[in-house]
Amino acid sequence: MKANVTTLEAKKAGEIELADAIFGLEPRKDILHRMVRWQQLKRMAGTHHAQDRSEVSVTGKKMYKQKGTGGARHGDKSVPQWRGGGKAFGPKPRSHAIDLTKKFRALALRHALSAKAKAGEVIVIDTASSSEGKTGVLKKQFATLGWKSALIIDGAALDDAFARAARNIPHIDVLPIAGINVYDILRREKLVLTKAAVEALDVRFADVKAKASEQK
Repeated sequence: MKANVTTLEAKKAGEIELADAIFGLEPRKDILHRMVRWQQLKRMAGTHHAQDRSEVSVTGKKMYKQKGTGGARHGDKSVPQWRGGGKAFGPKPRSHAIDLTKKFRALALRHALSAKAKAGEVIVIDTASSSEGKTGVLKKQFATLGWKSALIIDGAALDDAFARAARNIPHIDVLPIAGINVYDILRREKLVLTKAAVEALDVRFADVKAKASEQK
């Protein structure tokens, strides 16, 4: 499919071909859901911890004698039913991560790109650079382009001045191509790709494009 290339000054800069094998799939919500869940679980710290009865600092002395009180029989105060006692089956540090194959994660990325393309929310710009490195200048440019919520993906390296100016703008994320991911693509309204990012995606999914061309 063809896509227009624009500049940050809202001027036309030609056209570019977006591969159907990357941007032309029929998006599947189940694949996207599994991928987003994988990312969210992987980022969880898993450092939650509750003390059980072997860890709490309480006396180990028997509360009162076994018989003759008319009350229930109790031992020490470390049991869960007493205030200050240990937690029964409380959370312990662990990893929440689940497994997804590398092939599935690559497929999910293509489905996310295709979902944005189908919704008409993929924008291609020539470069993501700023000569002044001023947040105010970028805000005006983004307002002219209608970018209220956008993920901007550049090539292998970011322009430092552009990234520094953009990081103070709400709902705008800037990542190199190595950082592209399903969660960030879906959480922003617009997906803005530089020409370098599109070329990097073509290289990354070269084998997929080759198989698609063979099937045709």
